[in-house]
Amino acid sequence: HLACSSKTEQRWQRPDSGWVKINVDGFVSKNIIKAAIRGAMRNSDEEWLTGFNMVIGMDEILGIEAQAIVKGMKLAWLKGYKQVEINCDNVMLIDTICNGHVLRGSNKVADCLAKAAIGKLN
Repeated sequence: HLACSSKTEQRWQRPDSGWVKINVDGFVSKNIIKAAIRGAMRNSDEEWLTGFNMVIGMDEILGIEAQAIVKGMKLAWLKGYKQVEINCDNVMLIDTICNGHVLRGSNKVADCLAKAAIGKLN
């Protein structure tokens, strides 16, 4: 199960009991032509479960943040968590995932997810 909603919150909100929450983000450094993704997973008791931080190849920010979501979901599922809530600050990406509104410029998200599905995502 994946919780999908649009919220504007100023601070972290715990997930419902039995769920885990992953906060993800992407970062682009134009000085060194690299990008990074990171994520933190916590449970409904606000306990730290795991996290990730990795440097990836340069891409558009939508693709970078999509990679952060994919990495977070893979990590959650590998750890056995099936009820996952994702927090991401990219409104266009969340809208695309929740509502299926694929804008012409968002095709890289689909490409990224397809590569992840066959294990070709770096």
